Amino acid sequence: MPPPADSQVPIIKPSPTADFPLRLSRSTLLLLAFGSGVGMGLAPAPGNAWFLAWIALAPLWVLVYRSAAPLPAALVWGIGYHGLALSWIRDLHPLTWMGVPWLASLAITGFCWAFITLWGALLVVLWAWLLRRLTGIAGKSRTDCTVWFRILLGVALWCGLEALWGRGVLYWTSLSYTQSPHNLAILHLGQLSGPLAVTAALVAFNGVLAEAWLQWQRQVVLAVRRLLITGLALLLGLHLVGFLLYSQPLADSTDSALKVGIVQGNIPTRIKLFEQGLRLSLENYVKGYERLVAEGVDAVLTPEGALPWLWIQQPTDNPLYRAIVENGVPAWIGTVGLRQGRVTQTLFSISATGELVGRYDKVKLVPLGEYIPFESVLGGLINRLSPVGASMLPGELDQRLQTPFGQAIAGICYESAFPDLFRHQAASGGSFILTASNNDPYGRAMMAQHHAQDVMRAVETNRWAVRATNTGLSGIVDPHGHTAWLSRFRSFETHAHTIYRRQIQTLYVRWGDWLTPGLLGLSSAIWIIRALRRN
Repeated sequence: MPPPADSQVPIIKPSPTADFPLRLSRSTLLLLAFGSGVGMGLAPAPGNAWFLAWIALAPLWVLVYRSAAPLPAALVWGIGYHGLALSWIRDLHPLTWMGVPWLASLAITGFCWAFITLWGALLVVLWAWLLRRLTGIAGKSRTDCTVWFRILLGVALWCGLEALWGRGVLYWTSLSYTQSPHNLAILHLGQLSGPLAVTAALVAFNGVLAEAWLQWQRQVVLAVRRLLITGLALLLGLHLVGFLLYSQPLADSTDSALKVGIVQGNIPTRIKLFEQGLRLSLENYVKGYERLVAEGVDAVLTPEGALPWLWIQQPTDNPLYRAIVENGVPAWIGTVGLRQGRVTQTLFSISATGELVGRYDKVKLVPLGEYIPFESVLGGLINRLSPVGASMLPGELDQRLQTPFGQAIAGICYESAFPDLFRHQAASGGSFILTASNNDPYGRAMMAQHHAQDVMRAVETNRWAVRATNTGLSGIVDPHGHTAWLSRFRSFETHAHTIYRRQIQTLYVRWGDWLTPGLLGLSSAIWIIRALRRN
């Protein structure tokens, strides 16, 4: 007698995640993903809710495994995060001072915001696709992949993609910068392996929370308990390691002291390249320089493009140059240079006698603003958007900025987001950081994020940092990330402060980002072994 029909149905043991889809509509799931991305976007300035970064990735992690549409969820999460964090790009509008019509200016600004947001969101989509595919959850496949391996792989993939992303020119919103400048203890993990050590910590903790929720849905109480205990230990342990590094005394000697001055000229970009702006630039920077000389500084730093066109002509006719020679106090001048017959964005190091002792040419140029992608095709169309009228020449990667006080570490404008530039200079002997930025026409939110980037570079290299900007926020940052001074927003200011030259080399300065290759190598080895065993 044949068995009942029910006995013919095979009993399939459910996989850890794929057989328990979330019982929510597609639009609700996408809204959840977008909301958690916005939560991550509130972590950096101007939201400053840095603690949200420790939980805002967990919902996306769950959706990667539990949603029927993980890639759209990842896309909207990325749009929520990068779009909000980069919302200061809207300050580009209006560009009417460049001769661009109002509507065209609005379209250009919207395009820039959308393109850079989607460029960052693409990283999130790639991460979700790789994580789901490599852990065998895609389609009808089954896997014996453990929870711990998923966490390891998720961290390794995110760090690997961020490292690859940072090799390009559109890089700003690393997860690590959500912790700066407020969570100084965790930022000190950067001394071990750079900013991706902070990113790894954030992704790992979010992964533990997500996996605990997934196991709770499966009613595996013991696994949930282990994950939560591990997550708490991870959170406390990472902060403890960072706090121990943060607690190390600076112990700077008076022999290494250097009293530096900063001039924040506050020359709006909309007038800087015209006669009124040139006249105001000379007036403010000469006045600021002489005021700082009277305070007894050893050297003066000016922002990026402080004198946008004058220095490369005849320096002896330049009032600021004459003031340097007459007063005998060195200066670092942000201006335009020439190399190989092309224009460069340059920081010149001028000695007390007016001699040029060093220069640093900006390596990471801003697309459209300082160089024109596909210039042979788009040059005629886009030249109007570039203040220089043509592509600038980028600097070499192995530059060394010499000063009358030894070698410095230099960065211009948004190079502050590229830690490798600072690490290489610190490894070659740079003893203090000088960053020169314009920051106009952007608002306070962008300026606060820029300051946060420089705080990270100071901590990672264990160096004092001197920040001169055109319209704010200029500042002084010590090697532990404390902001010793911060200028006001869009004001003319000068400030004198004593910093100290340092030659200590952190593990990150000596070895670079060793953590990301290690995570990728370990997860790859485990994945291969598990694949061989399954087969």
